[in-house]
Amino acid sequence: MRILFIGDSITDVGRTQTKYGALGHGYPLLISGALTKDYPTEAIEFFNRGISGNQVSDLKARFETDCLALNPDVVSILIGINDTWHTVGTKQFGTPVAAEKFEADYREILNQLKQARVKKIILLEPFVLPYPADRKTWRCDLDPKIQIVRKLALEFDTLFVPLDGIFNQLGIRYGFDKFTLDGVHPTPAGHQVIAEQWLAAASSEWLFESS
Repeated sequence: MRILFIGDSITDVGRTQTKYGALGHGYPLLISGALTKDYPTEAIEFFNRGISGNQVSDLKARFETDCLALNPDVVSILIGINDTWHTVGTKQFGTPVAAEKFEADYREILNQLKQARVKKIILLEPFVLPYPADRKTWRCDLDPKIQIVRKLALEFDTLFVPLDGIFNQLGIRYGFDKFTLDGVHPTPAGHQVIAEQWLAAASSEWLFESS
């Protein structure tokens, strides 16, 4: 079985600079460790193809090389925060046109997976915490994109991990700085949260059932 994690810097987490398993030191590494420990007799390969700074259009442009060419059995996608962050202060920010482009690009990615007969897909929603406080102004742009990811997860019958709600719930209770460094990039505790939620969503029956 081949499991691929793909997305932006939240997935990358140093994997392009480190030789340690080429998985970086974030949630993909934690998930690989947990699955290898729990299922030592299963032959599982793990791949990380996160690239810092990527937007969904960047992911679409490299999807053939960085995803489909690897023939993955399971594809985990976390993308979207840069589609908000990189447009702050521009005319695109918070517009219906930007949301429509985001949906079209994301939908194309999922259609490519469908055409390649990849049936085990996990979508993780993008998230932002109000830390620093100016991140609150991002919600008008990010919230529609979160709703798009939710809609696509339902439409394409994928697993779904509601990270925005989970992170904000934890931040409200325990402090936002415990889970992200800047409202976006997870702390070690934040990566542990992502890994645990991923593993909770992907049951052993789902992972190892025949496609």
